Amino acid sequence: MFEIRLAPMCGITDHVFRTLCYEQGCDLAYTEMISAMGYLCAPEQRATKELMVRGEKEPRLIIQLFGRDPDTVAEATKRICALGIYDGIDLNMGCPAKKIAPSGEGAGLMRTPDTAFSMMKKTVEASDVPVSVKMRLGYDRDHINVLEFARMAEDAGIASITVHGRTREQQYSGEADWDMIASVKSSVRIPVCGNGDIYTAEDALNRQARSYTDSVMIGRGAMGNPWIFRKIKDLQHGRETKPVTDAERKEMILRHYRMMLGEKPERIAVREMRKHIAWYIKGMKGAAQFRAEINKCPDAERSFRLINHFFQESGNREEVS
Repeated sequence: MFEIRLAPMCGITDHVFRTLCYEQGCDLAYTEMISAMGYLCAPEQRATKELMVRGEKEPRLIIQLFGRDPDTVAEATKRICALGIYDGIDLNMGCPAKKIAPSGEGAGLMRTPDTAFSMMKKTVEASDVPVSVKMRLGYDRDHINVLEFARMAEDAGIASITVHGRTREQQYSGEADWDMIASVKSSVRIPVCGNGDIYTAEDALNRQARSYTDSVMIGRGAMGNPWIFRKIKDLQHGRETKPVTDAERKEMILRHYRMMLGEKPERIAVREMRKHIAWYIKGMKGAAQFRAEINKCPDAERSFRLINHFFQESGNREEVS
């Protein structure tokens, strides 16, 4: 059996959503990426502390750090390990965002192998827990260096690597190259996790079988769809996969909403739930009109009424309050 992981996604994979994914069968999740420099400079900053929360029902959690200076990342790792909260440290060398990669952080590190190697080695030396790294195929199609990076990670003492099968230049366009991920798997002895274009349970099994990876990581395929983990588990164990019913979808939305209200001020929970609701109802009849209504809704009570009404109109008459 291969492991199923939830990718770290900014503004999406907070501890509430991670908990829901764990309940559906996720094996391992990560915090949203956290700036090593930001943590060292302001460890008590509210935004940073929120990103670092480990939910009571999260069985395992890896904290993901990003930065451009090896010593800074190593020092942040040392202090974070002293907290005794996390099961591992993950180095972000794959984020393609415009405010991250061009500055030499995230996927930008794939343009500076010496700096990347130093960061991996120093972080391993500073850490009391396993250190992993997430990378891309390269910065652009003319500089595919993932094999070099994978071997370099192994030499630095990295415990495992995750490969997103695209370059930084591609962002999230085109198709993820799982043949290249397979090449990475065959070139190193440490565990390899494959990431990219897993939207269904069948995708997960097919891509893992094609690449022989030790695990798969699901990002966008889990947005509004925590059930994907359950379905993969069902296929792994030879069980029939069942479609998600309207009743299940409604119950998950309301539960997600209540959990958010229990963790954040109402105005913030209301705002953040809008995007999650849009993903949960994608493809359903009347979804566009409902999104427009929920995006204007200023409070949770009215949001709940709109949600109940939407699902009644869709044919599910069971009221979930």
